Amino acid sequence: MTTVAEPEHPSAPTPSPDDAGRDQGSAGRSIGSYLFMPLLLGAVLLALFWWLRGEDLSSTARQRVHLNFILASTMDHLVLTVVSTVLVLLIAIPLGVILTRSFARRITPATIAVFNVGQGIPSIGLLALFALAWAIGFWPVVVGLVVYTVLPVLRNTMVGLQQVDTSVIESARGMGMTKFGVLARIELPLAVPVMMAGVRTALVINVGTATLGTFFAAGGLGDIINTGITRSDELITVTGSVLVAVLALLIDYLGGIAEDLLRPRGM
Repeated sequence: MTTVAEPEHPSAPTPSPDDAGRDQGSAGRSIGSYLFMPLLLGAVLLALFWWLRGEDLSSTARQRVHLNFILASTMDHLVLTVVSTVLVLLIAIPLGVILTRSFARRITPATIAVFNVGQGIPSIGLLALFALAWAIGFWPVVVGLVVYTVLPVLRNTMVGLQQVDTSVIESARGMGMTKFGVLARIELPLAVPVMMAGVRTALVINVGTATLGTFFAAGGLGDIINTGITRSDELITVTGSVLVAVLALLIDYLGGIAEDLLRPRGM
């Protein structure tokens, strides 16, 4: 009697290097990519410190580039940036959600036009208007920053929600989910990447625009830059400018990490 051999089970295909790279990329950025920006910014600050040590500083320059003054100015700058950005998020994200609902379609163009006005006015002019109408100090500058940067977050929130596939929403509704449940568990998570792009844009704009707070007694790293310009001291001006640039890049880097953490798996 002839014995029929059973067919062998095909062996599992060996993943290629390209497939492994795609799998690694889909899981998130590598550790090296996360470390690159902090190391680069640290090297820039180290080079700036080394340059300042080799210069013959005037009494004003020694005061402005002193570590204590830099830390105090940086803290003031961060407070301006963080407070204004938090207010932007509290205004823009709920408003963006409302404007994407069907009942608010009629007021959407008018609302966007109103916020376009704040974006169209030059930042120094907007802050000056608030200073003249209100006062000088911390809160007028914060309100000016909010008005100036609310539009990117608002528009990206709306775009992120509008690009969610309607079939996904209808499927969730067909499974018995409420409108709020669909919004919280489907629409907002899928819109996170686009929304975070707007948040990162607002953060960088706020860091740069907050330097103008020095003209309205709000403090910040603009104090260092303004002193350098007033006294025609390039060393002070360059120091303040480099610090603002480093702070903007650092905050954008942290925003990128937040985007990676909030991004839904598989996106």
